[in-house]
Amino acid sequence: MMKYGVLTASLLMAATCFTAHASTQASQVTAKASSQYAKTKYPIVFSHGMAGFIQVGTDQFGLDYWYQILPDLARNGANVWATRVSPFNSSEIRGEQLLEQVKEIAAITGADKVNLIGHSHGGPTIRYVAGSEPKLVASLTTVGAPHKGSPVADLILKAEGTAIEAPLVGTINLVSKAITWAQGLDPNSFPHDSLAGSRSLTLAGSALFNQKYPLGMPTTTCGEGAYQQKGIYNYSFTGVGQVTNPLDPDSALKVTALLIDGGKENDGLVSRCSAKFGKTIRDNYNWNHLDEVNQLLGLKNVFAPDPVDVYRQHANRLKLQGL
Repeated sequence: MMKYGVLTASLLMAATCFTAHASTQASQVTAKASSQYAKTKYPIVFSHGMAGFIQVGTDQFGLDYWYQILPDLARNGANVWATRVSPFNSSEIRGEQLLEQVKEIAAITGADKVNLIGHSHGGPTIRYVAGSEPKLVASLTTVGAPHKGSPVADLILKAEGTAIEAPLVGTINLVSKAITWAQGLDPNSFPHDSLAGSRSLTLAGSALFNQKYPLGMPTTTCGEGAYQQKGIYNYSFTGVGQVTNPLDPDSALKVTALLIDGGKENDGLVSRCSAKFGKTIRDNYNWNHLDEVNQLLGLKNVFAPDPVDVYRQHANRLKLQGL
């Protein structure tokens, strides 16, 4: 599931050229606040998707996964954190890693709960935390998350048991270690398992996960899930664009988009219906899968909403909800 395949070259370049400073813990993103617009009651904790990271490179010459989004929230009063889990592994393994960081954030901030936001594989990852320790979670927001799986993962998993399995798995696991190393960490500080990650996001693997962790999941093919369960508020939004800016390397997602419902209503990796979870904020942004986190470097359709604005508005939504 090479979600960030179009970024691999950038990641490896950053890893080669720069030395990052980072810990294996979650990182708080701070800035001088100029407003209280995004100041929620509980910290906002972000969980990246497959092949994700907090930052590669340095503060001066690096690339943030949530490009420009978290500093903007901090400037608007939010207590905001970026978390780091295995770039490639199962939803459960990633979820356990995130859970430990959520507990650390709660201990550091003194907060009883957190607001979790997860992009792509980060969606099932945050749902695992809510299913395991619901008392720690005030809200869940998933962005372009394959809750019902992605045919792209099924296609990749077809390599299992064939002659290309070993080199493919080896390459992806190497990329996973490179992403970890590019953050200034020991490549072996996180477990890497590309096959487990792909299995989690297949149609069958996602169905099994949803049976174990049904909170917020729709009961119809393309409907909405429960807006609130166990005291947790549930939200989602996603894009359905594919080639949104011809100058953006992520236009390559047009190829994978064709694997999903013949190229209809998907962001290049996840269908509109698979991304449904809880209350739908919007399910038709003219964004592709990387635009949803303002990548690559903020390039998007000139007429599409700015992702930075959308996340800021959502933080205000959480604030007004008392979260």
